[in-house]
Amino acid sequence: QVQLVESGGDLVQAGGSLRLSCVASGSVFAINNKGWYRQAPGKQRELVASISSTGSTNYAASVKGRFTISRDNAKNTVYLQMNNLKPEDTAVYYCNVRMRTYFTGWNDYWGQGTQVTVSS
Repeated sequence: QVQLVESGGDLVQAGGSLRLSCVASGSVFAINNKGWYRQAPGKQRELVASISSTGSTNYAASVKGRFTISRDNAKNTVYLQMNNLKPEDTAVYYCNVRMRTYFTGWNDYWGQGTQVTVSS
């Protein structure tokens, strides 16, 4: 009864910028923590950035100062602004949201993933 839809991934040159969006819809009652993960070929999924229900943020060292996670609670949307992209940022990016619906308790939900490719 809930969906997470990601968008914004693209092919971009090094130094460019992208903004990823993740929208929750359906029978959403409440949202707690939100985060962005990425998975590069041959590597495990890693946390990129997270934001709590109070607005506190955390970033992986590799992206700190370049990426910004934000939210629009009224739209049930979380964003990842990515600036000064590097080839090392190439990965599939996934949003992760802890939500509860009107009918269930708290669970983690994942977006479908969006491909970000940074060319050198």
